Amino acid sequence: MSSDRLMRIHSAEFQAMAERVLRVTELTSRLNALPFDDEAGRAKLFEQILGRPLPPRVTIYPPFYTDHGLNLDLAERVFINQNCTFLDYAGIRLGERVMIGPKVTFITSGHPVDPEERRLYLTGAPIDVAENVWIGAGATILPGVSIGRDAVVAAGAVVADDVPPASLVTGGKATVHRRW
Repeated sequence: MSSDRLMRIHSAEFQAMAERVLRVTELTSRLNALPFDDEAGRAKLFEQILGRPLPPRVTIYPPFYTDHGLNLDLAERVFINQNCTFLDYAGIRLGERVMIGPKVTFITSGHPVDPEERRLYLTGAPIDVAENVWIGAGATILPGVSIGRDAVVAAGAVVADDVPPASLVTGGKATVHRRW
C-alpha cells in the first residue's frame, strides 16, 4: 500500500489514475450486470479489476464497486456483502476472515479542507483492516484508519480514527469542529 500522499490534480499521475478509474468503472458495471451463477465470468472480471485472481475462498456479492482495484488487497476467507464501495487508490488491505456487511464504504482519498486547495489536490492515506474483523452494514471507513484484530464496527458507524483490537466502535453523528 502507498503511504499518506498529496497529488496535484492537474498532473500526469492524476491523469493516469483518472484513466484507470474509467476502465475499472466499465469493468465493474459489466461485473454487476452478470448473472449471479456466471462464476467464470465474475472470476475473469475480478482478475482484470484487481490485477490478479481473487484469493481462495473470497466471497463477494454484487453489486461491487471500486475506483482503482489494483490497490485492493484481499486475504483468504474475506466476505463482502452486497453494494459495497472500495475507493482504493491509496490502498486497502483486508486481513483473513474479515466480514463486510452490505453498503459499507471504504474511502482512501479526499481533498484538502482549505477551499483554495480543494480543487488543486487529491489527498490519500491507506486503510488497514486486521484479521477477523466484522464491519456492520452501512459503515464508512475513512482514509488512514487501521482496524485491529477481532474488532467490530457497528452498523452505520463513521470511522475516522484507528480502532483498537478486540473492541466495538459505534456512532455516526457529525460534529462541527470549526467554521471558515
